[in-house]
Amino acid sequence: MQLATADLNDDRFRPAQTASNLIVVTGPSGVGKGTVVSKLLQQVQNLTKSVSVTTRELRPSEVEGVDYFFRTADEFEAMIDSGLFMEWAEFAGNLYGTPSAWVVEQLASSRDVILEIEVQGAKQIKERFPQAVLIFLSPPSLAELKSRLKGRATETAVKLTLRLAKARQEMRERALFHYEVVNDNIDDAVNNLAHIVYAERCRIR
Repeated sequence: MQLATADLNDDRFRPAQTASNLIVVTGPSGVGKGTVVSKLLQQVQNLTKSVSVTTRELRPSEVEGVDYFFRTADEFEAMIDSGLFMEWAEFAGNLYGTPSAWVVEQLASSRDVILEIEVQGAKQIKERFPQAVLIFLSPPSLAELKSRLKGRATETAVKLTLRLAKARQEMRERALFHYEVVNDNIDDAVNNLAHIVYAERCRIR
């Protein structure tokens, strides 16, 4: 696995006098991060999602620029070399990264930004941006996670095995984050996330 991050201690990544929150939602692949975050955005105002860049293939239900920015490995490497990522990580042979400039611009305009990212990247944000609100989305069980991944029908048997092994490791790391939300019922999970967002907005800093 490879990891790299932009230096968020740099002034470019610390907008002056902003009360905005950088909210990170992470968890194992297949736990339902995309569905939950999408519903959260419909429910909570003044909250916007950062669109990640990835080198994995576009899935039939996905839209360029909405779900991800889909780029080739060479294009992604060029972005790394140019220092354009807030964080990036390699998982299951694909690269994922958060473009920093857009996130910083949104925070500076007093909008909360939500990152829906892999656990590796979330751990790097935790180290580099301690003000971030870190939420771990868990499945009700690993058996249920396996069922969801199989139901998605987008993985080969080898990739499914790899994702489940990684999920077991990631579940052991959930205590590193500020909150855990179990995605057993989607509406309940969304409501719990919304309560976290509202509570963080009321925090005395």
